Amino acid sequence: MIERSRVTKGWYSTTYSPRLSGRRARDTQPELVLRKNLHARGLRYRIHYRIAPRLRVDIAFPRRKIAVWVDGCFWHGCPEHGRRNFDGPNAANWQMKMQKNQARDERAVQEAARSGWKTLRLWECKVLEDPNATAEKVLALLVEP
Repeated sequence: MIERSRVTKGWYSTTYSPRLSGRRARDTQPELVLRKNLHARGLRYRIHYRIAPRLRVDIAFPRRKIAVWVDGCFWHGCPEHGRRNFDGPNAANWQMKMQKNQARDERAVQEAARSGWKTLRLWECKVLEDPNATAEKVLALLVEP
């Protein structure tokens, strides 16, 4: 059932609102799984590191200038698991939010590249499915000349 009693900046409160509002933005499970795997391999890194004004990465290797993001499937529009269609009173808002998130992700990669950083974006589903393979991708970037 949809509650239309409360509207916040064009968003209607729904039964999903409490679940979505409590989601973590940092130190998520996929992020922790990847960090633990990298640490077990002897790699040392910085977390939530600022690489440019208003731009932070989930995992950074500052000396090598390598930036790694672990993107959530829902919030960043994973091709396999992201939502394509939204319904309900906030459908248009959700569609716009996902488009803005993807545009912001692209701008972040471009800004990082302009600052001389190599970037890697990993989907949460791939990290959780095979943490070793995703850690190998990071390692491959680190050993590149």
